[in-house]
Amino acid sequence: MSKRNCYDHEFKDQAVKLALEIGPAKASNELKLPENTIYGWMHAYRQGRLDLGPGTQTPERALTMNEELIELRKK
Repeated sequence: MSKRNCYDHEFKDQAVKLALEIGPAKASNELKLPENTIYGWMHAYRQGRLDLGPGTQTPERALTMNEELIELRKK
């Protein structure tokens, strides 16, 4: 039976940032993590479930977030 590892939010953030810079395969090798783990965290980031902090939002994502904010304020 395998033991599941728990990684804190900061570790995941740094791992995704590294993967975006050098690629998921190289990042998983450097961090000694399964590639699927890195891909899962990257997927969560793209869906907005993993926030990498300031300066990491794409213009498209910022626009949709702004539109959502405007809609919520109207309600």
